[in-house]
Amino acid sequence: MSAATARIDTDALRHNLGQIRNRAPASKVMAVIKANAYGHGMVPVAHALTDVDSLAVARIGEAIQLRAAGVAGPIVVLEGVRNADELGLAGQHGLETVIHCPDQIMLLEQNSASGAGLWLKLDTGMNRLGFAAEEFRDAHRRLVKLPSIGRNPGLMSHFSSADVAGSATSQAQLKKFLETTAGLPGERSIANSAGILNIPASHLEWVRPGLCLYGVSPVAGKTGHDLGLRPVMRFSTWLVATRNLVAGDTVGYGCRWRAAKPTRLGIAACGYGDGYPWALPEGTPLRVNGMHARLAGRVSMDMIAIDLGADSDARIGHEVLLWGETELPVEEIAAAAQTIPYELLCRVSERVSREIAAARAPIR
Repeated sequence: MSAATARIDTDALRHNLGQIRNRAPASKVMAVIKANAYGHGMVPVAHALTDVDSLAVARIGEAIQLRAAGVAGPIVVLEGVRNADELGLAGQHGLETVIHCPDQIMLLEQNSASGAGLWLKLDTGMNRLGFAAEEFRDAHRRLVKLPSIGRNPGLMSHFSSADVAGSATSQAQLKKFLETTAGLPGERSIANSAGILNIPASHLEWVRPGLCLYGVSPVAGKTGHDLGLRPVMRFSTWLVATRNLVAGDTVGYGCRWRAAKPTRLGIAACGYGDGYPWALPEGTPLRVNGMHARLAGRVSMDMIAIDLGADSDARIGHEVLLWGETELPVEEIAAAAQTIPYELLCRVSERVSREIAAARAPIR
């Protein structure tokens, strides 16, 4: 029997894609599957998302991994290329690359390979990647002059605060993006998951869903279920031991947790080495064999202790749900750990077994 397992429901993934298309029916979808598809498994997720218009990854190594796995459709490298070798790889593998700094334009001007297409990034206030507004049109002019460019570059930016409904910052970013790109040929993209949900005017020709594809809410105070999404990952393990405690017994490193009354304790095969956060406090909810339970003591590298309750009949081999499904959303566990769902999903380690559920017919 394996230890911790992340079961990936590709039907839920495709359901969520359908929800995104319903919200932005006139937009093409660039599905963001960087960071191992937010911990879900980049290759199987890519094979499940055959209906998207493009895939997006952060780095060229991720894109090459997809090509090696037989993914033939458009792939955008969001961080672009760093040198001539990477530019050559982009051309060899037919990758679209994002251009966000003058050095990348110079690289293109000095080399003939350009990949399958380019996206020019405008910094509208994130102050991470992209050209300033006053530099953007000159950068665009230099790109369209390149003899190796087969089509007009796409025009891209990124929201910093779209997760805040009614954000004045987001409205200012969208306004700057529309004004700076006005009259330029090329399809536009600025809406991330939160933009798709909160800012319909930002949908434009392309949307770039990430977190919401996986059934998780990018909006604080809401779960994916609240937004009509279905969680794609079901993270679980099993009990490897149980024992009875009397009042006063302590559990775990530092003896931080003490039984207030007689109870039954379960030990489950999962810890921070699997991606279950060390920062989670005592009392964090779990479900054992379908019943409510609570974390007891510190998370260890390979194991957690669970207060099952005095009347529990849980035994070795019973399932422990760590997060997933509507009863225990990852958003709730992230809040308990004082972090964000993105981090929890991405931190699910390679030693966790990933089981891929069979997909059915495409959802459009």
